[in-house]
Amino acid sequence: MARASARHILVDSEEKCEDLKKEIQAGADFAEVAKQNSSCPSGQRGGELGEFGPGQMVREFDEVVFSGDLNTVHGPVKTQFGYHLIEITSRS
Repeated sequence: MARASARHILVDSEEKCEDLKKEIQAGADFAEVAKQNSSCPSGQRGGELGEFGPGQMVREFDEVVFSGDLNTVHGPVKTQFGYHLIEITSRS
C-alpha cells in the first residue's frame, strides 16, 4: 500500500496562502513559516504530519500528496479546513 510523509501550512485565505508560498520560494524555511503562520496544531512541529496512507487525509489533500512532485511546495489547496501549502517529503 502507498505511504507518504508530508508537511503543511494551514491558513484561512487563499491570498495568505499565496503570500506564504512566495516567502518560501524566496528562501524562507518551510518549518519556520509553518510555526509562525499555520492554524493547524502541526504548525508547532514545522507542519510535520508524519506518515500516512491514502484515505487518511481529506480527498483534496490526498490527491496532491499521492500524485504531486516530491520536495515541492504545492498549493494553495482548498479543503473544508481552509487553504494549505503542502510539501511531500517522501512517498513509497
